[in-house]
Amino acid sequence: MQQVSSAQKQIIQIAIAALLLIGCIAVLMPFTGTLLLAVIICVTTAPAHRWMLARCGGRSTLTAALMAVLLILVLVAPMALLSGSLANGIETAVAYFRPLLESGLPSEAPRWLLDIPLVGSFIGDYWHTLVASREEMNELLRQFIAPTRRLALATVSLFGQGLLQLALVIFFVFFIFRDAEAYAGALRTGSRKLAGDLGERMLKLAEGTMTSVMVGIVGTAAAQAVVAMIGFLIAGVPGVIMLTFATFFFSMVPVVGATLIWLGAALWLYQGGQPGWAIFMILWGMFGISSVDNIVKPILISRTSSLPLLLIIIGVFGGVLVFGFIGLFLGPTLLALGQVLIHEWLAHPDYEGPSI
Repeated sequence: MQQVSSAQKQIIQIAIAALLLIGCIAVLMPFTGTLLLAVIICVTTAPAHRWMLARCGGRSTLTAALMAVLLILVLVAPMALLSGSLANGIETAVAYFRPLLESGLPSEAPRWLLDIPLVGSFIGDYWHTLVASREEMNELLRQFIAPTRRLALATVSLFGQGLLQLALVIFFVFFIFRDAEAYAGALRTGSRKLAGDLGERMLKLAEGTMTSVMVGIVGTAAAQAVVAMIGFLIAGVPGVIMLTFATFFFSMVPVVGATLIWLGAALWLYQGGQPGWAIFMILWGMFGISSVDNIVKPILISRTSSLPLLLIIIGVFGGVLVFGFIGLFLGPTLLALGQVLIHEWLAHPDYEGPSI
């Protein structure tokens, strides 16, 4: 029997290792986003974990369980309440608007609409045009309400799926925190073997960037919630505490943000016969609540990160477009690591990159 040469053995070993790596990636692929979010939460809450670990006498399992329970109380419970409130609100809105759709628009436009400077007369004329073709208008509205309701219910369903995913994230968080020292040691050892001192610096930079982005997102959401709460109190909107929590959570959702909350509050005020306060709520939302996201978030991230403000903005928006919600953290982190590699290459012209 012919003996296998050392070169052939090496090829076989590389092939087996490659197949094993591909298999591991295939198994982990469905959980990639969930695992990344769990890692991000663990990295950003590491100071709280260390503090609690010291209070628990170094018992990692107990500390991990307490951290998981705390995350459930802070994240899952409020989101579950908001999901139920959103579903009830959709059904209430449909029940409210159905009689209006069946009877059609009133013959005269509301006085406050007609009194709007510059465009009031145009709105009045357009209102009369719609009233004149009431049958066509009603048919159009009936066709509109069904897909709108389906879209709203789909949003609630998506919200519920997000709750399930968040529960899975907390499940992963428990095990990551339980074996945090082992994972941290493996990461440090791996980074040193891959790139020496540069690897350690990049690991610290990735941790700092993720933490700064989390501070920016959570800090901005808290600021928007406070501004929204002030507006709700001034306008006399009921359920201020629930709406404030809703604003906080929705502020962390890309694209939609807190607009859904303050716009809903403005609609409630208008339905309650308070058009002036409805206009106030819209203006407060546009120039108060929404503007916080554009001002506070870049400032918070830039103060806690070494990245330039332009790269932070590009990283956040580009990351969301490419990776979804996780891209809020991955985008700036990848740009930060890329910036370190470029600086290292420019500072050392003979640098050929990390040796593997």
